[in-house]
Amino acid sequence: MRDKTQTNSAAPGDRLVRAGAVVFFIGALATLVTVAPLFLGTTPFPTYMFGLSMLMAVGFLMAGAGVLRSVAAGRRQARAGR
Repeated sequence: MRDKTQTNSAAPGDRLVRAGAVVFFIGALATLVTVAPLFLGTTPFPTYMFGLSMLMAVGFLMAGAGVLRSVAAGRRQARAGR
């Protein structure tokens, strides 16, 4: 079965995992920017920045959904190979 798999082929959940990682890192950056004024003693950022921090959780869930989708596709492929 391995000889038929292309090295550049994308599994069903790969794009979702990549997108989730990007969204997660954007959320992590927003979290660092939001927390920085607390340590620097400057004026805090507006409330919407705290909402952008929630992108970390959204990205984590997106990546998890991509992993589950890859697992499901692997199981389907294994069942078809029987």
